[in-house]
Amino acid sequence: MATTIPFASLPVSQVDVTYEYGPDSRPRDGVEPGSVERLSIDDSDTFPGTSRTVWVHRPAGHSPHQDSAVMFFNDGWWYLDPEGDVRGGTVLDNLAATGDLPQTIGVFVDPGVLDVDGVPTKHRNAEYDAFDDRYATFLLDEVLPLVEARYAVADDPMMRGICGGSSGGDAALTAAWTRPDGIGRVIAFNASFAQMPGGNPYPALVASEPRKPLRVLLHAAHRDLNWDAADHNWFAENLETAAALARAGYDLRLVTGDGGHSPNHGGVLLPDALRWLWAEH
Repeated sequence: MATTIPFASLPVSQVDVTYEYGPDSRPRDGVEPGSVERLSIDDSDTFPGTSRTVWVHRPAGHSPHQDSAVMFFNDGWWYLDPEGDVRGGTVLDNLAATGDLPQTIGVFVDPGVLDVDGVPTKHRNAEYDAFDDRYATFLLDEVLPLVEARYAVADDPMMRGICGGSSGGDAALTAAWTRPDGIGRVIAFNASFAQMPGGNPYPALVASEPRKPLRVLLHAAHRDLNWDAADHNWFAENLETAAALARAGYDLRLVTGDGGHSPNHGGVLLPDALRWLWAEH
């Protein structure tokens, strides 16, 4: 069945662009808000010395004994905040009410914080930009068991997804790439592949390694950092990663938008990004 897209004018300016949120990013009449439990991880085996908060969201009507899908969100509260740019909990409530997702637990994981001589110091970039399996292992071995201790969770990797933006987008793709045995679905908004230590590894890796069982949605902004530069071009690195995934036959969707390095467009896209990510369910 063909899909007709309503007309929308193309803005001439690509600099100061703000996208308007749709109805699924706002509380809807008749949709009961879900519940949120705040958990603390005071230390970590994977990232020693770090502490953080984890927020577990369940939609209204969630059955704790039915195996649930899990959707990890990097940058925790920033993605959960109902007044923020992404509004993840509100979106999950609305999509649960319409049946657009399988029964899903949202797990919003704050970046780690180190105590350096009494000064709280963010560990975000060290966790998110690194190209290794530590962050994925942390999610699967330290965070997921906290959820499993409370609710029934599906053990199929394709029943687990991850979403993040900027460096959190790096972490999202890297988590699934390094641990496809545990995470099979990815949303990466404005990923900062260009600032990964040693450069963006994905175009070469995707072209040279066997295809992994992943479903990936990438988002890029035309005026992201260094968009017209030869090096450290955040826009181009997203396009080149998407091109490599497409050539390798991955289950891929690429969305581009105007504006700069902002969470706004990703937040607006989140409801439909989740619908696409879980479409077969």
